[in-house]
Amino acid sequence: MNISEIKIKNFRLLRESTLDMKNDLSLLIGRNNSGKTSLLVLFEKFYNNENFMYDDFSLYLRDELHNINEHTNILDLTIQMIIEIDYNESDDLEYLSEFILDLDPDSNIVKILFEVTIKKEKIISVLSSLGSDDEKTRYIKKHLHSFLTTTIYTFENDEDLEEENRYKLIKKELKQIKSLINFQIIHAKRNVSSSDDNKGKKILSTMTTKYFNKKNIEDPNFSEINNQMIEMDNTLNSTYATEFNDFLRYGKDFLNIDTLKVISDLESNEVIQSSSKVVYGDSSNYLPEHLNGLGFMNILYLLLDIEMKKENFKEEVKSINLLFIEEPEAHTHPQMQYKFIDEIKKVFSEIENLQTIITTHSAQIVSRCDFKDIRYLLEDNQNIRIKNFYSELKDEYGTEEEHFKFIEQYLTLQASELFFANKIIFIEGTTEKMLLPYYINMYDEENIGTTDYIPISSQNISIVEVGANAEAFDKLIKFLNIQTLIITDIDTTIKTTNSSGRIIYPAEKVSDATHTSNATIKKYYNSPDVNSDDFEPWFINLKNANLTITDTSMINIFYQIEEDSYHARSFEDAFIKVNLLELITNKDDLRGLKNRDELIETTEIYELTDRVLNKKSDFAFSLLYLALSRNIEWNMPQYIRNALEWIQNDAS
Repeated sequence: MNISEIKIKNFRLLRESTLDMKNDLSLLIGRNNSGKTSLLVLFEKFYNNENFMYDDFSLYLRDELHNINEHTNILDLTIQMIIEIDYNESDDLEYLSEFILDLDPDSNIVKILFEVTIKKEKIISVLSSLGSDDEKTRYIKKHLHSFLTTTIYTFENDEDLEEENRYKLIKKELKQIKSLINFQIIHAKRNVSSSDDNKGKKILSTMTTKYFNKKNIEDPNFSEINNQMIEMDNTLNSTYATEFNDFLRYGKDFLNIDTLKVISDLESNEVIQSSSKVVYGDSSNYLPEHLNGLGFMNILYLLLDIEMKKENFKEEVKSINLLFIEEPEAHTHPQMQYKFIDEIKKVFSEIENLQTIITTHSAQIVSRCDFKDIRYLLEDNQNIRIKNFYSELKDEYGTEEEHFKFIEQYLTLQASELFFANKIIFIEGTTEKMLLPYYINMYDEENIGTTDYIPISSQNISIVEVGANAEAFDKLIKFLNIQTLIITDIDTTIKTTNSSGRIIYPAEKVSDATHTSNATIKKYYNSPDVNSDDFEPWFINLKNANLTITDTSMINIFYQIEEDSYHARSFEDAFIKVNLLELITNKDDLRGLKNRDELIETTEIYELTDRVLNKKSDFAFSLLYLALSRNIEWNMPQYIRNALEWIQNDAS
């Protein structure tokens, strides 16, 4: 038995959203303010019968809320959460049977509706006594919570939710839900603090106290600690009789109470709370818990809290166990995040029938989870869609199975940060990877005084090296709906025939080339067949930078263009052209070169690049080293400048 789906309507950013739940772990990811926390909070509010407020209603409902009248269809203004539960004949249906309406043996789904409704007649009667619209709006904002009622129903079909069919809804009690589902949540705000902020707080010790008290209540013989407290009481009683005798003498005489005395009444839970603490270090040199770093404090707190939740799940034995964890990565470095998610999965495996939802901004956590666990939240037409990342993306790639397999492996291993980026820059090789941040900084410094200029370096942009595989990311980019810049090489070739009569396309400088080998360029610019009459004019337009991507404005490609009467074929080719004199001046300090003496002034840049460039990575590193150590300012190729201008602005 498990929750298979959660549908949400009209709650904050979740205007109409559906979460397809996994039987074990569902990983909720997305950019900031995409509604991850809202989903957790909504479930918690319904489960704990917490009050809903004006601000819980989706923004798009505000006008209707402010203008409620007798003609308002109040069902349009309800907050709803529907959970669907799958079950089978092997499940214990003792508590679920309260919600089963369809007795068809082939039916194995239960639908439960949680609903927050405005008491229309009551609020209208109050609003009618107010004067201006502004007064009514202010009243609604401040007092709407007083006119809300929460109800739980079970129902059979979605049609039952329509106004004319709502008589089919069967009311249920919250206690019936709690008999069926054990819900636990660990919020992102966990009250861990550094030593500077501690002020006497012992958050980890508090957790151990909670654990002890809980076990002590359930089992009075839980610990030898209790027996030791009884023995200590007996010892202290005889001491108290002597020490307090004079103190109580006058009271006993005045009140004539010979039996008045002080006794020891130690409570083990109080001793644990006030006189115990979590420490670290060896026995000769203990350090208090708050001197741990925030990362360790957070992880320790989480592990202790999860351990308590695990005990709760095991003891209560509900049909469905549901655990929400919000942002477990807080304060922890990437390596610890890798280790934590691996360890926490082991804990989950010890809890029967557990469904877990984790929200995260951690690329490390994402990369350690199954690709099929991911649920991606994305704004779509003023609503948050919760995408089943694996199945929906696989459908997008369709017959492009190799591309999909590449993306699956690549994201798992390297590029999970794409999920959290606002913009992406795909680059081709090591040289660009080393020098692009340098050029971004240069571009920002040139434009920092411009009105409304937002530095590229301050934007949430992921720079990802993808080699010659950028075209494989096409469906992913569109799926994530992220503005994407592709910086690549024009990679021109010439059609010729080898000695065996086979047609080949070797590399050729742009001025003499007839084709391109760049698969990304050909894909996005819809290259015609190389044997068609349309190919030659297409290729001429490519060289003249006259082509555009027609199916989306969110993706753009920048490659070498003609600059100072020369058209480069690659990044290195373009870089050498615009920096030739500076390179000649510093050639003795440049690495990655061969035939160093041939680095001279010339107009034959393509041939020069081929003669002198040996190892691209060494060449790029030495360029960056000279820029940072000697303040040498390398000129920026124009196509890079154009690319940065495009990504700096929003494409939408």
